[in-house]
Amino acid sequence: MNLIHPTSTGESIPSLAEVHRSVPVPSRAGFWRKLLAFSGPGFLVAVGYMDPGNWATDIAGGSQFAYRLIFVLLLSNFLAILLQTLAARLGIVAQQDLAQACRERYSRRAGVILWMLAEVAIAACDLAEVIGSAIALNLLFHIPLLVGVCLTAMDVLAILYLQHRGFRYLEIIVLTLIGTIGICYLVEILVVKPEWAGIVGGLAPAPEIFTNRDMLYIAISILGATVMPHNLYLHSSLVQTRAIERTPEGMRTAIRYNFLDCCVALNFAFLINAAILIMAAGAFYTHGLRHMAEIQEAYHTLSPLLGAPAASLLFALALLCSGQNSTLTGTLAGQVVMEGFLSIRLAPWLRRLLTRMMAIVPAIVVVALYGNAGTAKLLILSQVILSLQLSFAVFPLVALTCDRKKMGSFVNAPWLKSLSWTAGVLIAVLNAYLLALLFKGWV
Repeated sequence: MNLIHPTSTGESIPSLAEVHRSVPVPSRAGFWRKLLAFSGPGFLVAVGYMDPGNWATDIAGGSQFAYRLIFVLLLSNFLAILLQTLAARLGIVAQQDLAQACRERYSRRAGVILWMLAEVAIAACDLAEVIGSAIALNLLFHIPLLVGVCLTAMDVLAILYLQHRGFRYLEIIVLTLIGTIGICYLVEILVVKPEWAGIVGGLAPAPEIFTNRDMLYIAISILGATVMPHNLYLHSSLVQTRAIERTPEGMRTAIRYNFLDCCVALNFAFLINAAILIMAAGAFYTHGLRHMAEIQEAYHTLSPLLGAPAASLLFALALLCSGQNSTLTGTLAGQVVMEGFLSIRLAPWLRRLLTRMMAIVPAIVVVALYGNAGTAKLLILSQVILSLQLSFAVFPLVALTCDRKKMGSFVNAPWLKSLSWTAGVLIAVLNAYLLALLFKGWV
C-alpha cells in the first residue's frame, strides 16, 4: 500500500481530510445549541496563545517591568482576534486553509518560500512547547529533560486515537486541559494578592517601551508568543470540520458563530497570560527578584516566597497541561502546513510522525547541547522568531480575504480592509525595529 499519494494540480483535497465536515451542525436549533456545535476551533487555536513560550515571556515581563506590559498583552489579543477571524472566514467561504490558498495564489517559488518560513515558525513554536513540557515533567516527576522531550512525541499517538474516535473527543481533551490551567492560575492569583491599582494602570500604554530596549525586546516576544503564524493556518482548517450548509445564509451563520467562539476562547487566553504576568509581578518584582525568567527558578521560588506549599505544584501542573495542549495543536498545524503547501497526501501515522519529528529533533539537539541552562533565553528567542515570521502569514491572509474573486460577497468590508492592513503594517514595523536593534547589537 502506498504511503505517499501525490495529487494533480486540478484535484482538490479537503483540509484535514479525515475529519473534514465530521462535526454535524443542527440547522434548526436555538442560539445555545448552535454555539455549542460551533465551539471548539477557537479553543484549539487559543491553546497556542497560552503555551510555554508565553509563560517565559510573561514571567520575564512581569518580573522585570511589573504590570507595565499588560497593555501589550491586550493589544496582542485584539490583533489575534482580528487575524484569527480572518483565517476562519477564509476557511469557511473559500473551503481552503491558508496554506492551500497560498499555493493556489502564488508562484511555485513563492509557495516554497512561504512553506519553509511556516515550517521555521512551527519548529520555533514546538521548541517552546516541547521544552516547556519537558521542564514540567522534570519538576513534577524528576524526569530528565532529554527523556521528557522524547516523551512529548507520544502526542502523535494521542491525536491518531482521538481523531479515530471523533474530532469532538480531541476538542474535549483540550478544553479540559485549558480549564485545569485556568483553575490553577485562579488559585495562584488569590495566593499572590496583586496590586489591583497597578494592574489597571498596566492597561495603559507605556511610552518608555520605545526607549527601553529590554522592554521592547520582551514586548515583541510577547507579540510573537501571542499572535502565532501557524495558528492562522490551523484555524482556517479547523473551521472546516463543521458540516455547515453551503448557502450564503449558512456561511453567514458559520462566520458569526465562529467569531463568538474565537472571542470567548482568545479572551480566556488573554486572562491566562495576564494572570501569569500578574503572578510574576506580584511574586517576584515586588520582592526585588527582577530577572526571574527561568521557569525552573520560578517554580522553586514560588512556594517559599509566598508561604504556600501548593503554589509551586499548581504552577508545574498548569505548565504541563499547557505544554501537552500546545504539542497536540502544533502537530495538527504541521499537518495543515505540509499538506496545504506541498499538496501531498500521506498515511495518517506517517504524516503525524514526519511533522512531529521536524519539531522534536531541534528540541532534542538544543536540550542535548544546553541542558537546563539558558532555557528561558531559548524560549524567549523562539517567540521572537515567531514574531519575525508572522508577517509572512498575515499579509497573504489579508490579501486573500480582501480578494473579491476568492471571497465573493464575503470579501472584507472597507473598514475591515483598513483595519487588517493597518494591523499587518504595525506588526511588520515592530519587527523591522527589532531587527534594527539586533543588527546594532543593542539587544
